[in-house]
Amino acid sequence: MTEMKVRASVDNLNQVLAFVDTELEKLECPIRAQMQIDVAVEELFVNIASYAYAPGEGDAVIRVESTSDPKTVSITFLDRGIPYDPLAKPDPDVTLSAAERAIGGLGIFMAKKSMDEMKYAYRDGQNILTIMKKLG
Repeated sequence: MTEMKVRASVDNLNQVLAFVDTELEKLECPIRAQMQIDVAVEELFVNIASYAYAPGEGDAVIRVESTSDPKTVSITFLDRGIPYDPLAKPDPDVTLSAAERAIGGLGIFMAKKSMDEMKYAYRDGQNILTIMKKLG
């Protein structure tokens, strides 16, 4: 397991993506899976940076873990911001046109659809959101 702690700011997105990509390269992650993971990481980190501590600021921890049988990567986001379960919100109705759909929720929906599993918990005063992707 490796982790990094950063200020939950959109300005740190590239640093977070570089950290995750470095870990994925060590795991010989297929490029398609890496691209899907990057989209999910971007969406989730930007949400934390934008909403978790609003209007204040705080930190986020990004933790990367892997298992070998089956080969899977888990990326966990931890923050001490406002409790928020993004999985509790219903998925947007993607059969509607963009003009007819309610604003928001599409990024979380895309992350859920591209990952093999996504789970949320609120424990010890922190949001814990984990995404998992099978690599082989």
